[in-house]
Formats: sequence, C-alpha cells, structure tokens
Amino acid sequence: MTDLHIPKQKTEPGQKLRPDQKIEVRRSQRRRRTVAARMEGDTLVVMIPARMTRAEEKHWVAKMQHKLLLVEGQRASPPRASDQALLTRCAVLAEKYLDGDATPSSVRWVPPMRTRWASCTPVDATIRVSERLRDVPSWVLDYVLVHELAHLRVTEHNTRFWALVHRYPKAERAIGYLEGLSAAAGLEIGED
Repeated sequence: MTDLHIPKQKTEPGQKLRPDQKIEVRRSQRRRRTVAARMEGDTLVVMIPARMTRAEEKHWVAKMQHKLLLVEGQRASPPRASDQALLTRCAVLAEKYLDGDATPSSVRWVPPMRTRWASCTPVDATIRVSERLRDVPSWVLDYVLVHELAHLRVTEHNTRFWALVHRYPKAERAIGYLEGLSAAAGLEIGED
C-alpha cells in the first residue's frame, strides 16, 4: 500500500527528476506496510518499513519518484506557463475533440477582459484568453479553449457550434463553474 503526500510545488511538464535528485530514505520500526513520500525543500523523503530489503527500498524510491512526477504534472497546469503552452494545449484539445480541424495561428494570455473569459477572431485565427482564468481548474480552462477553438469552425453560437463544444465532456460543468465565478466576483461575464 502506498501513500503519497507531496506539498504543492511547481514542476515543469515533462520534467524528469534529475539523477542527482536529493533523496532521503527514512526507515521506521512502527511503519508496517505503507510507503509514503513527500518533498521537503528540494529533497524527496521516502518513508518505508524498517524490514524492507535494499532491493525493495530501491524499487519504492523509483516508484515514489515516478508518482511525484505524475502528481506534479497534474498540479501544474501546463497552459498557464506561457502563450506557447496555451497554443500547444489547443493543438491537443483540437485533435481530441474537434477532429484536428481547428488550428489557431496564435493563442495568448491578455489582461482581464470586462465581459468575456476569452475571445476568438476567426478571420486571422487568433484566440485571446483572459488572465482571470490563470487560477481556474485545468478542466475549466480546457473548456474555454475548446469553446474558442469551435469558433474557428463555426462563428455563431448556433446548434452546430454547441454540438462541437459539447464534445468536451465537462462542458456543462465548466459553464456552471464560470457562471458561479462570475457571480461571486460581481462580474457580468457570460458566454461570448
């Protein structure tokens, strides 16, 4: 049985733990079956039962390093890093939900918009995303990106457009989240 408690810490997507990663193994007589890990500063601390062999220790350290990468990869929302990361995320979403048929020429973060979460100009295939969305869950940001990507195929908010948007499985949930966020912040932001 494993337990992984790792405090929030930024890890770049695709980053691998260095071979020189500081690792501290703590053996405990009281620990019977579980293995746990956490980051303490720049050191990965792995806690294991005292009875484990060196081979088991090596196995669990490697497994905890791998889990750390997975957990941190989920926590860090890659599109938040830069405009290029947003563009890359759009390519993934377009491929997955829009048959790869929605390619923006640019996607960029812009200062908070007064009445929109994001906007798209189909003529030049540009998408702008309000910095208000930097701290929303990644599934909400993904919804906004899918919404704007759909405008590259259908400019109006018609039945065909919404059919494309609703290919994203969390569309309704994200819409509700954004409506709540708008209401809580006293903003008048709605769908385009």
